[in-house]
Amino acid sequence: MTKWVYNFGAGKAEGTAEMRNLLGGKGANLAEMSNLSLPVPPGFTLTTEVCSSYYDNNKQYPDGLDKQVEAALASISKAVTGKFGDSADPLLVSVRSGARASMPGMMDTVLNLGLNDQTVVGLAKLSGDERFAFDSYRRFIQMYSDVVLGVDHGFFEEILETFKETQDHTLDTDLSAEDWKEVVTQYKNCVRQELDQPFPQDVMDQLWGAVTAVFGSWGNARAETYRRLHNIPESWGTAVNVQAMVFGNMGETSATGVAFTRNPSTGENAFYGEYLLNAQGEDVVAGIRTPQQITISGKDEQGSVDPALEEVMPEAFAQLTEFYKRLEAHYRDMQDIEFTVQQGKLWMLQTRSGKRTTKAALKIAIDMANEGLITEQEAVQRIDPASLDQLLHPTLDPSVARDIIATGLPASPGAASGKVVFSADEAEALNAKGDKVVLVRTETSPEDIHGMHAAQGILTSRGGMTSHAAVVARGMGRPCVSGAGAIRIDYAKEQFSASGLIVKKGDLITIDGAKGQIIKGEVPTIQPELSGDFSTLMIWADKIRNMKVRTNAETPHDVQTARDFGAEGIGLCRTEHMFFDEDRLIAGREMILAKDEAGRRTALDKILPMQRQDFQEIFEIMAGLPVTIRLLDPPLHEFLPHTEKDIEEVAEASGLDVEGLKTRALALHETNPMLGHRGCRLGISYPEIYEMQARAIFEAALDASAKTKQPVTPEVMIPLVASKPELDFLCERIAGVAKKIEQERKVKLDYLIGTMIELPRAALRAGQIAETAEFFSFGTNDLTQTTYGISRDDSADFINDYLRNGIIEQDPFISLDVDGVGELVKIAAERGRATRPNMKLGICGEHGGDPSSIAFCQYTGLDYVSCSPYRVPIARLAAAQAALSNTVTSSQD
Repeated sequence: MTKWVYNFGAGKAEGTAEMRNLLGGKGANLAEMSNLSLPVPPGFTLTTEVCSSYYDNNKQYPDGLDKQVEAALASISKAVTGKFGDSADPLLVSVRSGARASMPGMMDTVLNLGLNDQTVVGLAKLSGDERFAFDSYRRFIQMYSDVVLGVDHGFFEEILETFKETQDHTLDTDLSAEDWKEVVTQYKNCVRQELDQPFPQDVMDQLWGAVTAVFGSWGNARAETYRRLHNIPESWGTAVNVQAMVFGNMGETSATGVAFTRNPSTGENAFYGEYLLNAQGEDVVAGIRTPQQITISGKDEQGSVDPALEEVMPEAFAQLTEFYKRLEAHYRDMQDIEFTVQQGKLWMLQTRSGKRTTKAALKIAIDMANEGLITEQEAVQRIDPASLDQLLHPTLDPSVARDIIATGLPASPGAASGKVVFSADEAEALNAKGDKVVLVRTETSPEDIHGMHAAQGILTSRGGMTSHAAVVARGMGRPCVSGAGAIRIDYAKEQFSASGLIVKKGDLITIDGAKGQIIKGEVPTIQPELSGDFSTLMIWADKIRNMKVRTNAETPHDVQTARDFGAEGIGLCRTEHMFFDEDRLIAGREMILAKDEAGRRTALDKILPMQRQDFQEIFEIMAGLPVTIRLLDPPLHEFLPHTEKDIEEVAEASGLDVEGLKTRALALHETNPMLGHRGCRLGISYPEIYEMQARAIFEAALDASAKTKQPVTPEVMIPLVASKPELDFLCERIAGVAKKIEQERKVKLDYLIGTMIELPRAALRAGQIAETAEFFSFGTNDLTQTTYGISRDDSADFINDYLRNGIIEQDPFISLDVDGVGELVKIAAERGRATRPNMKLGICGEHGGDPSSIAFCQYTGLDYVSCSPYRVPIARLAAAQAALSNTVTSSQD
């Protein structure tokens, strides 16, 4: 017979901390505290398997569960005085959720269960405190009615507030026993009026109602949202914990509180927490009364005159101090503790690893390693790599209210406020005057780069996590919210609308790139601080990892930023991004629109010195570290002129007539440019373009090497290759340029030629391609697009439907699709190295900065990952964690 229920309390338990998958986090920790002989009110846990069975069987409980629950209730009665439902000596219980991953406040709780019109009288006689008994009863009616019966808690709050006004009371503590009796009567009348039936008096009906409500809350909207945000699978389910009640509201010798074994905001090694006298647990978090500090030092630091628990209940405080030290040493992590003091006796209600800021997490991990509580490797594993974004970018002040007007995708972390502008030119102009702006566009293109650089943040109504706006913003370190489909932009009126609100040019907005929020007005930000703990963590991580971390960068500023963050080379220098400045964009358009080779070579002669200078600066900053330069790969639509002004500028620069340029631009128009005339296809049609770039690269490498006295070995990457003949054609021409330069300069060039694997065919034919290619770099942005047949710029419109319906667990453009795209990466890696055993393999798509994708890269045996500059520390930490675990979990189709 399946065991559905596990007992705990009275110095023993049927479970342990290691059984959190079955008992949930709360149940496992209650069992563990019981096994440690801490004073834990006895109770039992209904396992997560009950939850799974409940949902799998049309919300019906498994056979035999009722008998196991009845036996468990009897066990509680043996451990404490009182019997469930007994009118003279009643046992009251709490019913709480407890998933294996902490989900604070996301699911439902019921306290004081077991009270009815008879047991409340017994509780009053037993405790000698009628006021306490009826106060507990009114709490139970309100909570149970809200959670289980669906009667809005606002009805009860209104009844209580009206009653206090009529009786001239200010605080709940002002009410007498007779007052609470009257409130209870009004509460029950409210239930009867709303439901047309009385408040339930059968205690077993109450219990099963509460248990069902808690299991049901696993599927509520806030729990589903929390699981989606924190990648918690729905299949995990929740456990339910039923526990004997202890009361912090039995007079001035009773209290309840929440404490942390270290400061969760700063990480300081100091006991930290709050409590309330004569209160129950929900009062501490509900904000009904202002809590008091647990320690004298905390009271003094806050400047409070209210006495600390250390002063009011010194014996209970001494016990609590002993217990928190034992728990932290046992769990080897900062603990979040809930406790109750009932008439002078301390009870431990919960312990769990405490939520903390990233700054605190860093300090706690480093301090605990230095204290010998954990190892350096464990300290590295304690930090969520993605959380480092909080240290690298400004964040919004969490104490300030937010008037959220719309949400989009969290495309680039950080927060920014500024005046709304709708054009890149205006962003640049206002920035030059000292104004802070947020650039709002339907979508961005290379033409907007100057405005994106000038803006504090970027907001687009279209595009996904790997759209132009998202990729460029991440590279710049600018906050960006993309794919905000709820906003409607009207360029003509220079305004956008969202949820009935009109936001005009010049209005102040704030964007939170970490949460995808668009907020009305200006919200204060907190500037990032990189502490010594951050540097220590990076040093420890670098000692552990064996996979290199490079960066995707092409401007000297971005390259230097990446080096400062510890990048060990450049994995992707996108040469088309070097054309974004206005003078270069004109030259680039002149090259693309030229009607013959002679015209292209004229334009290329203008571009060559620009490219050579760019590459030399990059090589000098990298000082001998590897630099992979991708040859030109522009989707032509991003570079074609769209306005009369643009065409006139190109005409003036090239000496060609406007009408001829219009005709040429129309001829180059493509229906599906992302799969059109780009990458190596452009180089095959116009080899002089790649020849110019090869010359710029090789000459810059020689000049930089001469200046820095460091050897420079450029890695020339040919994009969008699908077959070996394509690569052979272009390699021959690049090698020809190299040979000419060797003859001209009387030197020997050292370089590598490789390709991006970004098409399924290239992955499948990797063995043949590796006969020519000296390295592979996986361009997983395009490989995901071409494998799924999904445009990354348009997927935001429907990908959430897939996530919400459980069709996929992760957006494949954010976290690598291990089963599909990942399988192609593995195939290409295996076949490439079968041909060329020492072939260098890396990943340069946006997945290179995603921790779970980095774990896959480690598992697959890649040599490096490459990511945007501000994600380099994240990748360094994730690579270390991947080296420690060296595992990756494949989802099931």
